[in-house]
Amino acid sequence: MCTCNTPSLTLSRQALRDAMTRSGWGADAIFNAELALCELIVNAWRHGGTPAPVVWFSILDRTLRVTVSDESDALPQPRTPTDYAETGRGLQLVEGLTDRWGVDPQKRGKTTWYEVDSAS
Repeated sequence: MCTCNTPSLTLSRQALRDAMTRSGWGADAIFNAELALCELIVNAWRHGGTPAPVVWFSILDRTLRVTVSDESDALPQPRTPTDYAETGRGLQLVEGLTDRWGVDPQKRGKTTWYEVDSAS
């Protein structure tokens, strides 16, 4: 289990990568989990207005759970981007890279999460 409260995308990714590597996850799963984490952190910055979202993750029974909490009450809405849109694909990526994802409203803000099940 790890909690990071840093505005650094690099430090959050490195902590996740290290934990997954120590737990024996493969390179593809690590890459996908890192990319999904990046999307949630960037969403917290861009749409949640939170400069240092709280990142928490754990690996239990071969399931990785990652959460990113921000201070915005606005719930994310997956959208269908236009062919030429530069934004709007983040939650589609998260959905495609993970086994489950969702949003839990909090007393202050929200927590967006995803889970990945190990193939082994």
